[in-house]
Amino acid sequence: MDAALSSAVDRIREAHARRRPLRIRGGGSKDFYGEPSEGETLSTAGLAGIVSYEPSELVVTVRAATPLAGLEAVLARHGQCLPFEPPHFGGGATVGGMVACGLSGPARASVGSVRDYVLGATIVNGRGELLVFGGQVMKNVAGYDVSRLMAGAMGTLGLIAEVSLKVLPVAPAEATLKFELAQAQALERLNAWGGQPLPLNASCWVEDAGVPTLYLRLRGAAAAVEAACRRLGGERQPDAQSDWQACRDLRLPWFAQLGGRELWRLSVPQTAPVLELPEPPLVEWHGGQRWVRCAPGQGQELRDEARSVGGSATLFATGTGSGAVTPAARFPPLKPPLDRIHRELKREFDPAGILNPGRLYPDL
Repeated sequence: MDAALSSAVDRIREAHARRRPLRIRGGGSKDFYGEPSEGETLSTAGLAGIVSYEPSELVVTVRAATPLAGLEAVLARHGQCLPFEPPHFGGGATVGGMVACGLSGPARASVGSVRDYVLGATIVNGRGELLVFGGQVMKNVAGYDVSRLMAGAMGTLGLIAEVSLKVLPVAPAEATLKFELAQAQALERLNAWGGQPLPLNASCWVEDAGVPTLYLRLRGAAAAVEAACRRLGGERQPDAQSDWQACRDLRLPWFAQLGGRELWRLSVPQTAPVLELPEPPLVEWHGGQRWVRCAPGQGQELRDEARSVGGSATLFATGTGSGAVTPAARFPPLKPPLDRIHRELKREFDPAGILNPGRLYPDL
């Protein structure tokens, strides 16, 4: 065990003994996300570096504080990538934060989420015990798949020290098409295209300068992409990569107009119709993710609307300058069975409740 990891273990053991909360922090790029957490900061800064990388096996093992941009640059040199496009949010993003927050970018609906690419993890639990789960292969069926449990846990179950990830080759060809379509028409076409053998990768519907517009990204074999472009029509967009990165990092003009409002993330079935919302949303994931801007205090209405179609709503970020304190919980309330599972997992991994207390839910 190296000095950085040994120091983290000692701090957690001491905090456990004293029942003193710790706030796990990597690069800080997602400090805004989730409920406010309390406690002394436990930085992962010393836990950086690529442990092993086997391009021929499509597997990389990295330490938690490894910069996400650095890892992606190494993968790119070998023609590989993290296909779920984790957001960077302006820089500072780390691999540990990527897994802990479990956020994915525009391609998530087509290629899967962060959790789907986690093969194994080394963590330090709330007792200060170093635990290793999973491995470096997909077909690892020994015991429970605990490593993937870390994805989206927001550091409440353990400090992620190291993680093994599946990576994929970069697609040979890519194209972005633009269509002027109302939201209902865009959703209808996306649902129809989803049932056809097309290399769909990402989509974004937004009112662009007042014009309702659907952007569709195709990725795959060159012949498949070219055939799909001819079949679907639309206006082909040159050099659209930067626009998709802006979409990934919430830097599109639509997000810049948040002001003093709140930004909500609605997760709904892709087949859900146009919803009754305060204003037209920005729609991703072929209809499955809908970003909504609203005034503080409208959160319950959004949650009710999302629930009416079998979805949920999360308060993703709050704007600046409003001075209002929202009464809404950041994450949707859990149903009793899931709430019980969350509490039992927390008790097992962190019995003293010292790791990122309240980050997911105020009393967890």
